[in-house]
Amino acid sequence: MRTLFTFVICLFTGAAFSQAQPELEMYAIGFNSPVVITNAGDDRIFIAEQGGLIRFFNETNPDATTFLDISDLISTGGERGLLGLAFHPDYATNGYFYVNYTNSEGTTVISRFTVSDTDGDAANPDSEAIMMTVPQPFSNHNGGCLQFGPDGYLYIAMGDGGSGGDPNNYAQNLESYLGKLLRIDVQDDGSYDIPGDNPFAGTSNVEEIWAYGLRNPWKFSFDSATGELWIADVGQNAIEEINKVDGTSAGLNYGWRCYEGNDEYDMSQCAGVTGTVMPYAQYTHNETGGCSITGGYVYRGTMYPDMQGMYFYADYCSNVVSSIDTEGNIEDVQTIGGSNFTTFGEDVNGELYITGMSGIIYHIKDNNLGLEDVNSNQFAVYPNPASQNLFIKNNTVNTPLERAHIYDTSGKVLLNKPLENIELNSLDISGLSNGLYILALTDANGSKYNYKLAVK
Repeated sequence: MRTLFTFVICLFTGAAFSQAQPELEMYAIGFNSPVVITNAGDDRIFIAEQGGLIRFFNETNPDATTFLDISDLISTGGERGLLGLAFHPDYATNGYFYVNYTNSEGTTVISRFTVSDTDGDAANPDSEAIMMTVPQPFSNHNGGCLQFGPDGYLYIAMGDGGSGGDPNNYAQNLESYLGKLLRIDVQDDGSYDIPGDNPFAGTSNVEEIWAYGLRNPWKFSFDSATGELWIADVGQNAIEEINKVDGTSAGLNYGWRCYEGNDEYDMSQCAGVTGTVMPYAQYTHNETGGCSITGGYVYRGTMYPDMQGMYFYADYCSNVVSSIDTEGNIEDVQTIGGSNFTTFGEDVNGELYITGMSGIIYHIKDNNLGLEDVNSNQFAVYPNPASQNLFIKNNTVNTPLERAHIYDTSGKVLLNKPLENIELNSLDISGLSNGLYILALTDANGSKYNYKLAVK
């Protein structure tokens, strides 16, 4: 006991708080091809799975609950399926949420569903109101991301229609929805209006267009503090790009297919194209081993102050998570093989999460405490941050855990509890104040496993 106490004291008196050291920590498991992480303005974390399920979990209910199943409405496989989910800013009042999926014909569908009148943990499966359909000429590049902007309007990402190289030049065609970012004003009757300040309102057959010249903007987000719009656009064969612009800038052309990143791609129909937006950042496949960018969010949570303003993104093929700091510097955060990262998401407090085809949800946290989690693949500790209950899952059949201690930053023991020889133990931490702690687990052989624990 004395050895661990001394270790904790040294840990927190060291100069480890000067710079963020982001890392990924396992938070939840058991999802099938998750493509969206989001929240509904409460403590639940919602996961949309490509196969058509929307599920949620929270700290008091770590086993995912099915909220809606639309698997019978969609076509799936490859880049098709349930691709987008966004809750209305007034969801607590109106119960509206919106989905983006490809139907049985491969057509993109944007529709609204409503929560059940009798069960707040379930949607009404018969409440669908289809707002928009967009035929897709090919099976890939469907976009899919939905986000409500700071202005309260719903933004919709549309890919260029697929194949390769945008053979029909849809992204530069202002008479097509493909290769665009759309913006609509959703209405209570399940329809939508065109915002009056949309750049082509009143002058086009596709007045919904907010921006164009995109190849496959699989994920985009708004900085909740500044309103800036970040779009990660998947490249063709060589370059992945990240765009950052003022979120109020309308009618921007991001350059595809004239440009892939900063490089010319196909200029055959670009004689009149001027003023294109060049990427804020980019990387090449050759230098990183990447192939498809997954855009994320700017961190605006309160748990990790040193991560404030950092933008996180990942690559599906390289399994690398990276960050861009407030000065534009890019750093690799962590590589987790086999993850095939598909999406980031925020909880109601602005804490960030990431997941991929492995079905594991990771929490993005700051490792500036200078403590390495020991054998974190042997035991799963979740959720983290936590507020009511902490769960400890034994992932192996090795020596069982026997005891858990929680220490504060001064090394004081706040919790000392024996653990049962079962797969899942839970700790009641409702009495702990917000802050950072050390969780120390001891097994039957006396070996210790240390974890950084955040309490919110």
